[in-house]
Amino acid sequence: MKCAEAGPKDVKIAENLIETLRANLDRCVGMAANMIGERKRIIAIAKGPMIVAMMNPKIIGGFEEYEAEESCLSLEGTRKVKRYRSIRLKWQDMHMKQHIGLLDGFQAQIVQHEVDHCNGILV
Repeated sequence: MKCAEAGPKDVKIAENLIETLRANLDRCVGMAANMIGERKRIIAIAKGPMIVAMMNPKIIGGFEEYEAEESCLSLEGTRKVKRYRSIRLKWQDMHMKQHIGLLDGFQAQIVQHEVDHCNGILV
């Protein structure tokens, strides 16, 4: 299901999402809040040893489309999907400060997968 916008009172959801991802790093690198029963636009991704939460992530540009194969904790097996090698992304941090940035490679792929979850799309 599609998620609603997150606000300052949803920081606790982001904190819970970070802890849930940390507990599952042996089998996943990203999670969306609706995967833990919260229908808010919040994702958490592993960036090396660090886990970053993004509130209200929105992909505002994609560059160099390719076909990837992904798995998901919500489904069995793997699926082929179209992704972008680089994305331009807008999001808020846990203090609700706005950011715009460019992500490449695997980090971009993770974010695209998790934003799909926020949009009610499973691979």
